[in-house]
Amino acid sequence: MIYKGIEFTVVATEVPGIWAWQFSIDGKARHGRTEARLELLAIRRVKLRIDRALTAKQRRDAER
Repeated sequence: MIYKGIEFTVVATEVPGIWAWQFSIDGKARHGRTEARLELLAIRRVKLRIDRALTAKQRRDAER
């Protein structure tokens, strides 16, 4: 899936309700797991993480 130009993945793990996710910004990979009953909720949580990562990147770039 793509959100704000960032490609990300969300996949179910063998444990019900646990989703693995990953995305990459400027070659720096980020990955983790989130707990959610529904896939759409897990996707929403990953999108929020992407938003936070992009905001932090913009702040770092503005400081330079």
